[in-house]
Amino acid sequence: MHSSMIEQDNGIFPAVCSLDCPDQCGLLLHKEAGKIVKIEGDPDHPVTQGAICNKVRNMTARLYDDKRLQYPMKRVGPKGEGSRFERISWDEAIATITTRWKKLIAEEDAESILPYSFYGNMGRIGTEGMDRRFFNRMGASRLLYSICESAGTEGYKYTMGGSFGTDPEDTVHAKLIIMWGINAVSTNMHQVMLAEKARKNGAQIVVIDAHRNQTGRWADWFIPIMPGTDAALALGIMHILFAEDSVDEAFLRQYTVGHEELREHVRQYEPSVVSAITGVPVEDLYRLARLYGQTSPSFIRIGNGIQHHDNGGMCVRTIACLPALTGQWMQRGGGAIKGNGAYLEHNIPALQRPDLRVKEARQINMNLLGSALLELDPPIRSLYVYNSNPALVAPHANKVREGLRRDDLFTVVHDLFLTETAKYADIVLPATSSFENTDFYRSYWHHYVHLQLPVARPYGESKANVDVFRLLAAEMGYEDEALQDSDADLVRQALDHPGNPALANITYDNLLEKHFMKAEVKPLFPGQLRTPSGKIELFSREMEEKGYPALPTYIPLPDEGDLPFLFIPAPNHNFLNSTFAHNEKHVRMEKTPKLHMNEADAASLGIASGEMVRVWNARGECELTVAAGSDVLPGVVVSQGLWADSSGNGSKALVNALTPDRVADMGGGATFFSGRVRVEKLEK
Repeated sequence: MHSSMIEQDNGIFPAVCSLDCPDQCGLLLHKEAGKIVKIEGDPDHPVTQGAICNKVRNMTARLYDDKRLQYPMKRVGPKGEGSRFERISWDEAIATITTRWKKLIAEEDAESILPYSFYGNMGRIGTEGMDRRFFNRMGASRLLYSICESAGTEGYKYTMGGSFGTDPEDTVHAKLIIMWGINAVSTNMHQVMLAEKARKNGAQIVVIDAHRNQTGRWADWFIPIMPGTDAALALGIMHILFAEDSVDEAFLRQYTVGHEELREHVRQYEPSVVSAITGVPVEDLYRLARLYGQTSPSFIRIGNGIQHHDNGGMCVRTIACLPALTGQWMQRGGGAIKGNGAYLEHNIPALQRPDLRVKEARQINMNLLGSALLELDPPIRSLYVYNSNPALVAPHANKVREGLRRDDLFTVVHDLFLTETAKYADIVLPATSSFENTDFYRSYWHHYVHLQLPVARPYGESKANVDVFRLLAAEMGYEDEALQDSDADLVRQALDHPGNPALANITYDNLLEKHFMKAEVKPLFPGQLRTPSGKIELFSREMEEKGYPALPTYIPLPDEGDLPFLFIPAPNHNFLNSTFAHNEKHVRMEKTPKLHMNEADAASLGIASGEMVRVWNARGECELTVAAGSDVLPGVVVSQGLWADSSGNGSKALVNALTPDRVADMGGGATFFSGRVRVEKLEK
């Protein structure tokens, strides 16, 4: 069936969701007269079991949106908001790009060219395959892919040796589930479904978050916390566990290093001290610690949100120590998940081919794009953007847009829509959707690998990333075989990974037959971790050598002057970052950009629910509608969603105008959630 899915005009075909989401759902696509008319969940998928989110259920509106790009274009007129484009051929587009690049390489250096991308589509050959090979061969500046989970991934790795956690399918056995800093109802719905099964068997669900969002309202117990103080809460729990002898001494002796040092260290985190830092009452701290110490199996789902602070890496490292104290890794369904991607790691060097690079090039942190475009010396002269929309998603957005406005910057954007970033481009290229491509997908939460084969013909003249990079390579005169490999070759090379026995049976040919397969993952214990000691490192010599505290430590957020509110620009329910923000159907479902405020704060400023406010700091400002209530603590304001400039709210709802582009404590991570703002009523 697979080779002819495009040819078949009618039928139901297997697929996988391409979104940057842990759930990575199995899908079924319904085709009529050559078009995808309906998307539903695949009931045979063991984890996602036929349930899909509203975003994807309504994705056909995005696939066939009349605003979708159909052919290459060049800009005529100014960069930015009012930019106009006219149609050109692919030949002209490729020739224009490569002519400019050859000139830049000859006159300046290949480092004057910067690729900027992320996981707007999680297909691995399209996001880290032919593109990486091409820019490695060219010698372009390298991007540090750090906007999402790099701080927490590094923090968790110091404790646990890599992104290894509980199998989510086992979490149905847990008796206590703590959702910590994750709005799972909106961003990990199948973990919620698994938790619901556990709840039917008597499990309690606790949610710890800065905002009582949909997940907070679903919990048995919601614990509001001051943003950026989660490490202090975890250390307060440890203080009580040790003080009340609620730790698993045998597990600590056998499978950890540093438990004696940790026991001494957490004495200072007394409940009254921790309560003052976190905003969690002392009696709630005792109740939480005792619930955790006395319930087994207990499972912690560590969210993405908490790592988007200046102290985010240390925060995740600290929470990751908790399951060791009570020996939860030995219990089926106990332990924690920050991510599980390391279990499914493919052969990254074989796919990306760093050996094609002749000399080392500078590395540029994607969170610092604004500074890189405005201040770097020697300067960036050309930007190639794909799978991302930095004018909307990158921090310190006004600075990013100022950089994109440079007349001497040659920018190419490859996307499905004329995004905010594309409006600054010199050349815009139309991209295929994932359902028009061949690619493989691996979840960073469950243990399944999927193969996607094209189900629909490319929309208009759109092309996949891999195809465009093959064209660019040929026109640049690069004759390396690695730049001519087929899609199937790329998938085969990536999955051929003797270093990861869990993928041993997962091959391109097996996936052709089965569509998705579960990796053969062994339990973590008994066994050796990939930490220096082979054990859970409660005390980390490696961290000490890099200048971090060796033991988990609460480090307060930096001061941002006398701004009264901590500002959290959280995800919403109907977009995924800026994906869907350009589609009318999803915008209608999400309604309007809001600012959640504590009712006492709103009253003190004379602001009522439904009124418009100006939210601002030295970086920028935006205008939002207030929702006052008790969903956030005093001193905290939360907005949800990245709203497109064209969504009817204009660029006035650009929340990333407010976010800092400071770099987090670890992994070069983003600090989206550590910014501070003022709020005032907007006079009509």
